Amino acid sequence: MISIFKYGEVPNEQIFSRMNPGINVQETVSEILKQVRTRGDAAVFEYEEKFDHAVLSSLLVTSQEIEEARSVVDPKLLSIMEKAANNIRRFHERQVRPSFIINEEEGITIGQKIIPLDRAGLYVPGGTAAYPSTVLMDSIPAKIAGCREVVITTPPNRDGKINPAILAAASVAGVDKIFKVGGAQAIAALAYGTESIPKVDKIVGPGNAFVAEAKKQVFGLVSIDMIAGPSEILIVADGKTNPYFAAADLLSQAEHDKMASAVLVTDSMELALKVRDEIERQLQLLPREEIARASIENNGKIIVADDLKKSIEIANEIAPEHLELCVDAPFDYLSQIRHAGSVFMGRDCPEALGDYFAGPNHTLPTGGTAKFSSPLSVDDFIKKTQYTYYTREALSRAAPDIAVFAEAEGLNAHARSVLCRMEESEK
Repeated sequence: MISIFKYGEVPNEQIFSRMNPGINVQETVSEILKQVRTRGDAAVFEYEEKFDHAVLSSLLVTSQEIEEARSVVDPKLLSIMEKAANNIRRFHERQVRPSFIINEEEGITIGQKIIPLDRAGLYVPGGTAAYPSTVLMDSIPAKIAGCREVVITTPPNRDGKINPAILAAASVAGVDKIFKVGGAQAIAALAYGTESIPKVDKIVGPGNAFVAEAKKQVFGLVSIDMIAGPSEILIVADGKTNPYFAAADLLSQAEHDKMASAVLVTDSMELALKVRDEIERQLQLLPREEIARASIENNGKIIVADDLKKSIEIANEIAPEHLELCVDAPFDYLSQIRHAGSVFMGRDCPEALGDYFAGPNHTLPTGGTAKFSSPLSVDDFIKKTQYTYYTREALSRAAPDIAVFAEAEGLNAHARSVLCRMEESEK
């Protein structure tokens, strides 16, 4: 059963604690990375057989396999994917930023170029559940950014097949290549490149502890989006909130995995008690009851605060991945939210809306990192190059100041590189 805490009556460590997964995979992942780096495809095939129990003859998904997947996916689901993709495109197209140029002073031109990454690699989970929604959320921003190539890795089943919905979503999003590989070996292949899988510039997408550790270890060789932890939801709710809805929303995240975090913060003890009872009732109806119950018992909590102001302070301290504002006039409170991956406004805006359909991205910072991190966006798939142009006359105006600054730092060669040009001009 979910625990109820009265804020101020228990230590803050209990209020803000997160359960440690208690799994150390560093050495295992390090060995996988080493093997894939040195042996390429051969190591990938071996690890796929060992971990995914799939004996593969090829890693690349063929166009025929993609067409077959589209043919077996429910046409209604395919149509919904197209609608969702349009919503995601509409939102992320607003994120595109232009290059700029400044030439306000005579003889001086400075500017910044926005350049898409050449190749992006997307990891799509395929373990306890398959997530075609992640395909859309991760690949569409990369395409909008202008990446020359977008590739996906996702684990196959025992028959060497990829979930048809994942392949259909990749087709809808315009993904260039899809590879049958999961786990840390997929991250290694994307980071180092193999005979079949191209080396990418950035790896994005969620995964299990092995995937997260692999991303951490290859960071620097390639860029990554974030180290994603277990999924989280925090609901700030007043006493008018329907406990049935609140319990359903909390369980929508609890069913992800046993380490997921579901938290309700409210100013109403009456609501807290009703939600606790409703969670217990709804748990028994879930096909993934075992997973959701473990999540609720490990990381679930209901925090009762004195008022909504304190509730929002608690939410900012926790900095959740998903934050629901189940209150009247939610836009009155939005300016007070400083730390959250994605905010869902009002009583009829469940987090699941963001997972699948609304358009804002669902790849979000977890584990409190929303205090300094942002949702996946078009910005994740670009880089910026700046440039400077000075005429000789413009440089001469700035030269004395540059020389003084350089010499103050003890870098006389810096100063000399500017002053020598001035001396040459005076000859």
